[in-house]
Formats: sequence, C-alpha cells, structure tokens
Amino acid sequence: MLRHEFQPGRLIAGFFLALAGVVYAGDAGGLWETPWFAVIPIVVIGLFLAGVIGAITGGIRRRRSITARRDGAEPEPNIPG
Repeated sequence: MLRHEFQPGRLIAGFFLALAGVVYAGDAGGLWETPWFAVIPIVVIGLFLAGVIGAITGGIRRRRSITARRDGAEPEPNIPG
C-alpha cells in the first residue's frame, strides 16, 4: 500500500535540482570547470517541466474523480502529501 500518491512533477523538480548540485559539486571537486551561470538554465527548465507535468497530472486526477463520481463509483481518497 502506498503511503502517499505519486507526484511526478516533484520527481522531475528533484532530479533537475540534484543535477544542478552535481554540476556544482563537479566544479568544486575540480573535475570540470563550470561557469557560474550554467546552472540557471538547468534549474529553470527543470521547474518548467515540473510545472507542466504537475498540471497534466492534476488534470488527469481531476478528470478521473469526476468520471468516478458520475459513474457512481467511490473515488480514491486524496491522501495529503
């Protein structure tokens, strides 16, 4: 049983923010040279994708609950995350 609902938008945001951390850690460790502004596009793209995916996921969940109520079925409980 899941303890919370899967939220792919947060997964994408976390992945891109971790990627930004790896880029800076590689620069700090001397593995490569990273300009200070290089992480800005990584973070912005990640947050944009997370927002789009979150909106799509929310729309799908909303549509499923409306369909379930219309068909007389009990919708799945919305477990706060």
